[in-house]
Amino acid sequence: MQHAPAARPSPAPVRRLPPGTTTRPLPAGATASHHAATGPLLAAALAAVLALTASACVGGGRGAEGPFGPVPPTAQSPAVLPSAELPPVLTRGQARAALVGADDLGEAWEPTRGAATWRDELLKATAERPDCRRLLDVLYTEELFGTGAATAPRATAALDDVDGGAQLHYRVTSYRAADLDRTLAWLGTLPDTCGRFEARDAHGATRDVRVADLTLPEAGDDRRGLRVTVGDPAPDDGEEPRADTRTDTGTDTGGGVLTVDLVAVRVGDDAISLTNGTLGTPADAATRTSVEVGADRLTEARRQGRAQV
Repeated sequence: MQHAPAARPSPAPVRRLPPGTTTRPLPAGATASHHAATGPLLAAALAAVLALTASACVGGGRGAEGPFGPVPPTAQSPAVLPSAELPPVLTRGQARAALVGADDLGEAWEPTRGAATWRDELLKATAERPDCRRLLDVLYTEELFGTGAATAPRATAALDDVDGGAQLHYRVTSYRAADLDRTLAWLGTLPDTCGRFEARDAHGATRDVRVADLTLPEAGDDRRGLRVTVGDPAPDDGEEPRADTRTDTGTDTGGGVLTVDLVAVRVGDDAISLTNGTLGTPADAATRTSVEVGADRLTEARRQGRAQV
């Protein structure tokens, strides 16, 4: 007896892809199971990322190390870094009010008519020892506190003694008190380090230079003064430099060894610097008056400057 063949299941209808589609669709019923399996995996991955991020934040302080070593500190913007230079307390007008004038020194003084000839003839020289060479540069350029924009003088005055031939140059400079004090301290070392030395000018002529302390009136917060003499080399017997009237270049210097008073007075973050030079007898009164009157005026100018801020 023959059995009828088992009925074959009819094939599932073939789902045709739309024209231009290359991705084969998932079998029926696979979509739900796929999302069901993917959801927990995504949640687990997200939890792991959040855990790593929190751990990095907790351990990201100074000295924390990542996969590539220590993490460098974040650079601070130059715009918010503290300035290395303090702004001057005085305006230029207030600094000018602190200057001394011809009326303060006497009838013989008047505004300068030009640089004295002895500046080039006797001060434009050099020396072997660095401190002595710097002293000569300061006497010639009068840039006692430096040559940068930060130490440029706020106000200047130049006066001539028409009778005695002296010339006085006066400056007001604003800078940090600590730096001003360092310059004053350096001046105080020069009578020992450069008490006597030999200078040489561009023509090869030698000069005997001597440096001594200069007593000043009590003025300002701190002060320092030097008296520097420049003349022909003294003979071996130890006599004082000769008071010749001509330099080695043949220019008449007016008679005498050059004597220059170099003075600095600090008042807070401001300072007075002056030179008073002559080929004749130094005018001590002019130097002392400039220190006393100038320090008082600078103190008053600083007081007014603070009141206006």
